[in-house]
Amino acid sequence: MNRFSYSKPQQVSEALQQLSDTGRFIAGGTNLLDLMKENVARPSQLVDINALPLNKIETTQAGGLRIGALVKNSTVAYHPDVERVYPLLAHAILAGASAQLRNMASTGGNLLQRTRCYYFYDVGTPCNKREPGSGCGALEGQNRIHAILGHSEQCIAVHPSDMCVALAALEATVHVSGPSGNRSIPFADFHRLPGDTPHLDTNLAPDEIITAVELPPRGFAENFAYLKLRDRASYAFALVSVAAGLELNGTSIGAARIALGGVAHKPWRCPEVEAALIGKPATEESYRMAADALLQGAVGFEHNRFKIELARRAIVRALSEAAAGVNAQ
Repeated sequence: MNRFSYSKPQQVSEALQQLSDTGRFIAGGTNLLDLMKENVARPSQLVDINALPLNKIETTQAGGLRIGALVKNSTVAYHPDVERVYPLLAHAILAGASAQLRNMASTGGNLLQRTRCYYFYDVGTPCNKREPGSGCGALEGQNRIHAILGHSEQCIAVHPSDMCVALAALEATVHVSGPSGNRSIPFADFHRLPGDTPHLDTNLAPDEIITAVELPPRGFAENFAYLKLRDRASYAFALVSVAAGLELNGTSIGAARIALGGVAHKPWRCPEVEAALIGKPATEESYRMAADALLQGAVGFEHNRFKIELARRAIVRALSEAAAGVNAQ
């Protein structure tokens, strides 16, 4: 591990002032410390933000919920308002990692997780995300866990978070602060597809800090499902995950949200597909139509083509469970 300086500011303004061009903010450290141990990340400075006043969950004037960037994942999952209004988010968080990691990981840090691609973590192999221009080892290598949607010739890695898939379906907003002031980023615009810049995971500027995640009032508390398909039952990243929320008008669909994880460089949504479900009967035929539309253009590689059909079946199953209300308390 390389040498680095360390500071622990008390206010957001201090943290922004103290951060250098080659420094990093650290909260729970559940991802950053791993990257440092593997020499994937080599910051010259760590700015510990755990003392910042960003650890509250508060109701907004609009009737939603504002979750501070330093609130632990476990706290979010078991918060009464989250369990009552946004159970989709609670289920997604509890499907991810271990209890020990959830007790350490922060809300803001979860949004900034780096990919778990084998080649990204192995500094002896080419990786455009780690070293732009070096190539993508996964293209012709072991790519079973990699993307089937939104990838490019530069990168076929996937985003690893479970929480973010639910936040995408809920249409959360990310609040950030920087030297130029505060701004809000719609969750759909926060993460990036790889394109020609796979080393850039998000649209957060290097000198900005996440301060909160805001949830709108609509939580799909009655008809929702979070389905995570993985190689083993615990502590494994998703091969495919689906966050689904429905509002039903009798036997027809009044509103729909579908977000996919494990298939792209960011949580995958298509509002046009969701809009096409409105007014359709809540039947398997409608869900299959949505699945086919969501996966239009999906392309697999040597070891992960199975994920296309796996995703199709997962979407149908998640929507069926959401419509049946099997997860509602």
